[in-house]
Amino acid sequence: MTVTVPGTASTTHAPAAPPLALRGLSVAYAEEPAVWDVSFEVPAASLTAIIGPNGAGKSTLLKAALGLVPRLAGEALFFGAPLAKVRRRVAYVPQRTSVDWDFPASALDVVTMGLYGRLGWLRRPGRRERAQALACLERVGMADFAGRQISELSGGQQQRVFLARALAQEADLTFMDEPFAGVDAVTERAIVDVLRELRGQGRSVVVVHHDLDTVRDYFDRVALLNVSLVAAGPTEVAFTPANLRAAYGERHGALAAALAGGGR
Repeated sequence: MTVTVPGTASTTHAPAAPPLALRGLSVAYAEEPAVWDVSFEVPAASLTAIIGPNGAGKSTLLKAALGLVPRLAGEALFFGAPLAKVRRRVAYVPQRTSVDWDFPASALDVVTMGLYGRLGWLRRPGRRERAQALACLERVGMADFAGRQISELSGGQQQRVFLARALAQEADLTFMDEPFAGVDAVTERAIVDVLRELRGQGRSVVVVHHDLDTVRDYFDRVALLNVSLVAAGPTEVAFTPANLRAAYGERHGALAAALAGGGR
């Protein structure tokens, strides 16, 4: 109960909406469910891993939340609003294999594209914007490659360039689809350092992840998915042998739990 003294304003404020709230999200392809009735929230200042077996719908869940694939049912709210109203606050780093790396652009050009949401497409980036983009490349250890064509970069370098582009957007919520797939150890450490930096700034990151052995080290929250949601919450609560068996099936679940250090 809130009591307001006459002549004064109430100091009670409604809690801030979470960066992401999924409500009954469902996707089907050719009448086969790919994601079914998924609901969970992502709080502020968090790193969330979406994990599950191949074909579980992990990437589809991200794309459906962002409106990149049609939803059969449900909704995704970002900071309490539809994506269209808060698009500048949300960034997306797709799977590296889904990007046309032959597009004629330098690493600096790609990162500068992350600033277009604030500039508008009719205004060309100037010296200030390119300096901001270069600073983002510096944060991921790629400043020396700013003028290099993206097709000339290694897989790990390309992934770091896309991470720098997301940094340039200064988003409060970032989606990343398998950012560690096929990258070297140096790149993986660089990505993890940036993710922790973002969390320290109060921002949130949602990552489709496949390496169960690093979940506890990298993420403070997990969502286990196998078409339907198995569990979601803080890592120490949701990332359990029982939930891994439920997500991966009894046959593969024991192995998944072992790989994840389930006995710890």
